[in-house]
Amino acid sequence: MLHVTQPVEAGVARVVLDLITDQVGRGWEVWLACPTDGWLPLAARAAGARVLPWHATRQPGPGVVREVRRLSAILREVDPAVVHLHSSKAGLAGRLAVRGRRPTAFQPHAWSFLATGGPLGAASHRWEQWAARWTDLVVAVSEAEASRTAEAGISAPVVVAPNGVDVDRWAPRDRAHARAQLGLGAEPIALCAGRLAHQKGQDILVDLWPSVRARVADSCLLLVGDGPTRQSLEAAAGPGIVFGGASADLAPWYAAADVVVLPSRWEGMALVPLEAMASGRSVVATDVDGMREALEPDAGEVVSAGDRTALADAVSRRLADSALCAAEGASGRSRAVAYFDVRRCAAVVGDAVAALAHAPGRSNSTSRSS
Repeated sequence: MLHVTQPVEAGVARVVLDLITDQVGRGWEVWLACPTDGWLPLAARAAGARVLPWHATRQPGPGVVREVRRLSAILREVDPAVVHLHSSKAGLAGRLAVRGRRPTAFQPHAWSFLATGGPLGAASHRWEQWAARWTDLVVAVSEAEASRTAEAGISAPVVVAPNGVDVDRWAPRDRAHARAQLGLGAEPIALCAGRLAHQKGQDILVDLWPSVRARVADSCLLLVGDGPTRQSLEAAAGPGIVFGGASADLAPWYAAADVVVLPSRWEGMALVPLEAMASGRSVVATDVDGMREALEPDAGEVVSAGDRTALADAVSRRLADSALCAAEGASGRSRAVAYFDVRRCAAVVGDAVAALAHAPGRSNSTSRSS
């Protein structure tokens, strides 16, 4: 089994590592091709995978030719039974390298054409439609993403495998202890954790935070993470906004929060709400793909993407009502344990790609012409 990914940190990397862990546990020989920066390569080796360097950037460009050539060399070296491509860059370079000559699964982790409009978005959409001929299986992380695949005219088979989290790792912790550990006080706290990027919508929270503080005095917004928009966010931030930086362990941050907020502009199925639910925290999120599947009304609130008033209202209501947060947190924990345990979710992918490897006529690199 060969996994290929360009993201080596944050949510995509976490999902890749979870799948590697499951597949190594099945006794498979698992390989990973990825850039050498970030925490994923070391973690994958520790989980039992063999790692090969694949230097790739996030964006398409002239470097794609070099990236395809390197993947072609890796394919010759590894000769995998199945290639599993993660996110848009691996999906582009990987399918150009494989060209249907061995079983190929593609997991978009949110379709790339959602990220941009105009000519680039249209080109991305056309590419995904065309590349479906080299895609034996699309792994969608939510029913919403699966529906979007069909609506976009991407005619590859689809399996839905919701993202999962380690419900033991993200077990609820004591709030007072976590706040003392992080140097925080007793003020009402909303947490937004994740990569600081346009997709994740932290700028929306920064803009509306004065209206939240007008209703809930001394409320604090914690932005934990790093990324390309950090400088602009810090320049725009007013009173009550604290930047926690990148963190290797989000558990104490979840424990310290009253409510966890995800103001994303697009997603496939984000991990942060699942981690927050498993941690026993109320969640407020925008209505992007996967969110209503993850978050039922008794565990928090989903508001229309782009409705800043509704988002501010939902956050303010919870910061002012600790009993509501506690009740939603308990419901969210129960739902996470019941439906989003990573072991169950990784098994769905493992079973699907095992079936792909053993499908008639798809057993080796010469099974289909380009």
